[in-house]
Amino acid sequence: MPRRSKRRYIRLEVISGKNLQVPSERIPAGIYVSINVDSKRRWKSAISVLSSDGSIAWGNTITLPSSHSSPALSVEIRASYELGRMLGSGEFMGELQMSWDELLDHGDHPFDLSFPAVCGIQPFITLKVAVVHALDDQNGALFDSLVDCEIARDTDAGHIRLARYVRYKRVSCLNGAVEHFQLALNQCPVGHPDRATALTNLAWVRLQDYIQNDVQDIDATISLFRDALALHPQHHPDHPLSLYNLTKALNWRYSRKHTAADICEAAQLYHELLPLCQEGTYLRSIAAGENGVDYVIVGCNNLPTDASDEGIHLRRVVLELCPPGHRLRPRTLDELAGAVKARFDQHGSIDDLDTSIQLGREAMSLCPEGHADRDVYLNNLAFSLVSRFKHQDNTNDLDEAITLHEAALHLRPVGHESRECSLDNLGGALVDRFNKRSDIGDITRAISLYREALTLRPPGHPGRTITLHNLAHALTHRYDKSQVSEDLNEAIDCFRDSLLLQRLDDPERHRTLYSLSSALCSRFTQAQKNEDVEEAIALCQESLAALSSLHPDRCFSYRWLQKAYLSRYRILHDPVDLYLAVENFRLASRHPTQGFPARIVEAIHWARQATVYQHESDLEAYQVCFELFDSHVMTRSSIISRREAATAVRGAQSLPVDAASCAIRRDNLRHAVELAEQGRGQQWTLASRLRNPVEDIESANPALARNYLELSKLVSDAAQSSATIGDRAAADRAAMEYRRLTRQWEAAVAEIRDLSAFSRFLLPPLYPDIQAAARQGPVIILIASEYSRSAIIVPTLGDPHHVPLPSVTLTDLTNLKDRFARAIRHASTLGPKLPRNDLIVLLRTVWDEIMLPVVNVLRHDLKLKYCRIWLCPTAAFTSIPLHAAHPFRTNPDGSREPCLEDLYICSYTPTLSALVRSRQMMKRRVTPSFATIGQGQPGAGKGKALLAVDSELELVHKLVPATAKHTTISGDAATRAGALEALQQNTWVHLACHGKQDPKQPYNSHFVMKDEDLTLLDIMERDIPHAEFAFLSACHTAVGDEKTPDEVIHLAAGLQFLGFKSVIGTLWQVDDSVAQHIVKAFYEKMFPDLKDGGAMDCTKAAWALNRATHAVKTTVPLEQRMVFVHIGV
Repeated sequence: MPRRSKRRYIRLEVISGKNLQVPSERIPAGIYVSINVDSKRRWKSAISVLSSDGSIAWGNTITLPSSHSSPALSVEIRASYELGRMLGSGEFMGELQMSWDELLDHGDHPFDLSFPAVCGIQPFITLKVAVVHALDDQNGALFDSLVDCEIARDTDAGHIRLARYVRYKRVSCLNGAVEHFQLALNQCPVGHPDRATALTNLAWVRLQDYIQNDVQDIDATISLFRDALALHPQHHPDHPLSLYNLTKALNWRYSRKHTAADICEAAQLYHELLPLCQEGTYLRSIAAGENGVDYVIVGCNNLPTDASDEGIHLRRVVLELCPPGHRLRPRTLDELAGAVKARFDQHGSIDDLDTSIQLGREAMSLCPEGHADRDVYLNNLAFSLVSRFKHQDNTNDLDEAITLHEAALHLRPVGHESRECSLDNLGGALVDRFNKRSDIGDITRAISLYREALTLRPPGHPGRTITLHNLAHALTHRYDKSQVSEDLNEAIDCFRDSLLLQRLDDPERHRTLYSLSSALCSRFTQAQKNEDVEEAIALCQESLAALSSLHPDRCFSYRWLQKAYLSRYRILHDPVDLYLAVENFRLASRHPTQGFPARIVEAIHWARQATVYQHESDLEAYQVCFELFDSHVMTRSSIISRREAATAVRGAQSLPVDAASCAIRRDNLRHAVELAEQGRGQQWTLASRLRNPVEDIESANPALARNYLELSKLVSDAAQSSATIGDRAAADRAAMEYRRLTRQWEAAVAEIRDLSAFSRFLLPPLYPDIQAAARQGPVIILIASEYSRSAIIVPTLGDPHHVPLPSVTLTDLTNLKDRFARAIRHASTLGPKLPRNDLIVLLRTVWDEIMLPVVNVLRHDLKLKYCRIWLCPTAAFTSIPLHAAHPFRTNPDGSREPCLEDLYICSYTPTLSALVRSRQMMKRRVTPSFATIGQGQPGAGKGKALLAVDSELELVHKLVPATAKHTTISGDAATRAGALEALQQNTWVHLACHGKQDPKQPYNSHFVMKDEDLTLLDIMERDIPHAEFAFLSACHTAVGDEKTPDEVIHLAAGLQFLGFKSVIGTLWQVDDSVAQHIVKAFYEKMFPDLKDGGAMDCTKAAWALNRATHAVKTTVPLEQRMVFVHIGV
């Protein structure tokens, strides 16, 4: 048998390629290498994705038999436009012919094969060869037969002609490519596996024809790309390239036809495409480049602002195409901010406005000093901040906006193309600040800025109508302040000129209409020309007709329409006009998409006018005021910001007493009590909502109760954390989170109210609920309104009793308060034995004019003798020591005429609800523990030393029953933290130190400790439901601030809120050495019979204080006996 010769094989490894360029400049799906062994056999490497630098890595190996019949082979580089099934051989990129021996000459080392240059760049691939003597069976499968079919031939011919066209720019080549690709598509009917490829090839070459010669139907071409994409759904390997092809066609059509839908669709497609493109790939580099997604972003950023949900969604999509660090991110942020702001303008959602500001802050942060567009972002952010100020009345927003507008104007000097915009916008912010603070300099400067802007917008300028409107707006506000008729007449002329320049479909036209209406009303009031008021009414009606039913600005149309009707009513006295004015008051104050501050202003004005004209809607108006005010204040996250919101609204401070006075005039005393209660102590009411006990709800629906408690905790925590945030952007985010949680909390409350037994959960209490405060004795509410001064006695049972105080005026009460302050200061300079004549005169006045009428009803109508009574003073009454009212007279028989504290045991309560809550919590009593806290040696600058503090603590320690666990904290241990811990861990507390009331910010009122002050805010953040009694032997612990007297914000009220049911506080400065006499007498009366056991009862504190002040009459001066008051049960 003859011997077989040993056959030789060559192992060829295709490693990588570089400088790879596609002749047609089309983006390939991948590149492959083809080794053609003979006319019927070839080997193909894997199709690998091209990198952004034109390189590729294959790492494929094949074992080839060296054949004497085929001494040479060819190596080709080809581009494939499919990662899946290929149609044809793809686009030819280069070829080399060589012999086997030439391959083997390189030895067993990698070597480069260079190909002819493509587009001026010479590509090469790296190979490695070796001779082997065995065939790896698995490699044999890598050989392909060269398929020769008509579809493949037409496709390959199309690629060749397209490449020639790109190289030589011969239209005949392009037409030939279209013809061959069309023939290929004709052979791929619906359902054919190569149809998607054929569609794409034809669409691509038609697109090149459209780009270069503008002769192809671009709409039909895009349809071809869409059909191809439909055949390459998600997860298909060719889906990303199909997405890109369609975006390219849409971009070209947009560049020629400027159809917004094309660039919007391209953005959506890029949003899907980019995550599918791996970093470093050629497709990614093109798609993410200047002519890819950047072109789309710029196109979208240049679209008109679209405030629809769809328009804003598109803007968000575009923003996602601009990750942090992208050069177009600032502009894209600004465009999204503008769209969201526009939606706020139409619908009034504060979330939109907050989002706009948040986006604007980020855009501005990306444009530091020197950035070309910084002025734009400064201006736009400021504009949104002004809108939020108008919506929420937070002056921090206005101040920041003015600072930003000033900075923008500085970047737009004389000659800058946008200077007039900054002049206009800064002027507007200054007008708003003038309306808030009445600084005439603001309105004067605003008018000056508008006049300069008007010179930059001469007749024919498109922005002239805006500046005319703004100038007129400023002039009307100056007229309201100065009543100079020239300002008003010029304003009317400017409004008319502005209106003439506006198109009928101008989105801002309605503002000019109602602003002109307002100015005409002012002139009607001045000159009483009927044509002015008739035109004013017509203008407002036209403005309403131009607005959708929920447009925020309808509120202002209603406002100026009521002004017109009311102006006419004052002159002509037609009841129909008053009816129409009230109806528009009602519509304005209840318009849901306008901010609370504007609606509150309308409701207050409504209440005032209804009172003046005795319209039957007056009580409804007051009720609306309270509802709006409550909702407005609840939007503020921190306790301090709530008070700021409460004090910012002019006329709001007197609402509780004015509403009660109105109900009294309507002979509805029960409702008067309800309104006085609803309007007073609102800060405490809001804070207590988050601590409301839910035991009854837990029995009915444990899940609802648990959800409510969890959300209450989250809202409370959010409120506390927001108070410490200084950064404005962080504060905005915290406020948004607070509002989100508050909405969830409100939804939980609504669910609880759906339970029949809890339908009034957290709603303002009705009279039967409030009357529970009088269970142990009557409560006397003293009403000090500009309309009437009176007292309402809430008895234990039955209807309230009204006690008119006709001889007392508000001026009298103000004078009385000031005279008391002077008399007490003077008394502190007198020796202890000298008479306090000034105080005696004042206390006699309090007795005669205020308390004696009340006492007469208590004694003669209610038949009450020596019992407990609770005083609940309002407004100006809160600064007067009512409990110390004294006739200082003798009876005809020589006996002393009794004073109030001889007749009754007096306590105070901030509100009736506070008293009810304290009584409810009395059900949960624990073993008493007593803490004495004293700080007589405060740090430097914190006040003089209190030398009697330590002896006072020792005295209290001796008098407190031994059965109570006792803790003393003094000296260095009496720190802020130490005092807070003692308050939290003990049920009874005696505190001796300096106390200071902060008149500007009552929440900063504090007890002076060794290190830091223990503030009212610190106290309010705690919750001690088992606490019972606190004696505050410190100055000014029971006096509120003058700005919001009906909020009763002071240290003693804070201790009551904390959980202490019974509190003794002080109305003014305490002499610590003299106070010991009161303290000793009080505890002796409080604990006379507990040496041998017995319960400590905090409800005896009022009686003990009453007896103590009687006991020290001969040793303690009058002003120091009066200083201590009891609050609570």
